[in-house]
Amino acid sequence: MENTVENAPEKKGTNKKFTIILAALVIFGGAYGGYKYLHGQAHETTDDAQVEKNMSPIIPRVGGFITKVYVKDNDLVKKGDTLFTIESQDYQVRVDEAEAALAAAESSFDVSKADVSASSANVAISDATIQSNLGSIEAARIRAKQANNDYIRYQNLYNNQSITKQQYEQALTTKLEADKQVEILQQQRNASASQRNAIVSKTTVASKQTSVAEANIKRAKAQLEAAKLNLSYTAVLASVDGQVSNIKVQPGQMINPGQSLFYIVDNIETWVVANFKETQLQKMKPGQKVGIKVDAYPNIEFEGEVNSFSPATGSRFSLLPPDNATGNFVKTVQRLPVKIKLTKDNKAENVALLRPGMNADVDVHVQ
Repeated sequence: MENTVENAPEKKGTNKKFTIILAALVIFGGAYGGYKYLHGQAHETTDDAQVEKNMSPIIPRVGGFITKVYVKDNDLVKKGDTLFTIESQDYQVRVDEAEAALAAAESSFDVSKADVSASSANVAISDATIQSNLGSIEAARIRAKQANNDYIRYQNLYNNQSITKQQYEQALTTKLEADKQVEILQQQRNASASQRNAIVSKTTVASKQTSVAEANIKRAKAQLEAAKLNLSYTAVLASVDGQVSNIKVQPGQMINPGQSLFYIVDNIETWVVANFKETQLQKMKPGQKVGIKVDAYPNIEFEGEVNSFSPATGSRFSLLPPDNATGNFVKTVQRLPVKIKLTKDNKAENVALLRPGMNADVDVHVQ
């Protein structure tokens, strides 16, 4: 009986402690739940996010054997720095050939141009000769007409026996000579006209040859420029400021044009791609502030803002996108990639620590 009385206060004390602990847990849980609810109304978060940067592939424009590599793994480079060189002798020979072809085309053009000038001068001379012949023919016709009139008068006088036969024959000879002179001058004119037509035809041909030669010069110049470009491409340069990836080329290695060799990671621009559930997008819009934490540096919080939304969900860009028309439809929540740009408020030395592919947690302030 005494033991029962003594144990009763201890049971009462135990129940009191339990009640206090339970009440504290309920209060703490309620407060935490309230905080998470209010936080959820003003924020959208996801841990499905990665850091991204521009990665410029190094792709040679010409092929050949590598002569020298100027960079090593993970080196920092500036735009315009020489990364490696390709054997250039073959390309220099092509430049020399193109220069010789251009010189030949220019010489051909000069010859054609000289032919056109000479032909034009000959046409002018022929025109002057023809004009002179026309004047001579006209004068000869006048003399022939005068001689013919004299002949008719002398013939009448001879018929009347007023002059001697010698005088008559002299008049006839003068008439025949005048007529023959007109005929000769006309033949000369016709020959000059034919010669002029031949010269004009030759001038036309020379003009066309000049046009062809001029076109050949343009083609030779284009070929020379192409050869010089290919020669310049034997020195492969950095296209941007950044850091090179793993270098997989060595001197003596044969490479082909268009072959992707390694990358330069651009250190100028950095952003985060976060894959949000489609049910989280209702309140999100470009320009909203974003808090970013990267797994590699949990003590640094980066600031960003929503930049843009992907035009389609991530599954649509996969190699084999799901097709719900097959009848095997299972409704799953889709994720949409959202681009988040880091703001200028971040310290440059902190941003420089980020590498493409790092995992991140993002918190979008939707209110």
